[in-house]
Amino acid sequence: MAQSTQTSVMIVDDHPMVRQSLAFALRSVADLVFVGESCNGLEAVRLCQTLKPDLILMDWMMPVMDGIAATRLIHAQHPGVKIIVLTSYLCDANAQERVREAGGSLCLDKQTTMIALFEAIRQTMHERTVIVEGLNVENS
Repeated sequence: MAQSTQTSVMIVDDHPMVRQSLAFALRSVADLVFVGESCNGLEAVRLCQTLKPDLILMDWMMPVMDGIAATRLIHAQHPGVKIIVLTSYLCDANAQERVREAGGSLCLDKQTTMIALFEAIRQTMHERTVIVEGLNVENS
């Protein structure tokens, strides 16, 4: 686990380029620490036990187990882990509700900039309202 002033982040996405890009970007930020990655939800559930991340960036649509099902299982086993679900689709109120019902903190679409994503991570970790490019979401 990362130092208390840092947030350890695990990435879960079925596309290697997305995982590698996010990991590369995380390595450039002092308060966020990349701790590992997974290519599907089932592997993420297992890996979460070992890595014990503070926060997971979870893709919604993946083979083997999707991000919503994985979020539900991880939240049940590790309720302190924050999960931001990322999707290629619109994160409207309905999507936000599905993520919250599964135990996730927030849904963001993959059009979000890295700077906005990093700020959403920080706000989620401090359980503050997240405002990303016009999206205003109460954090749970």
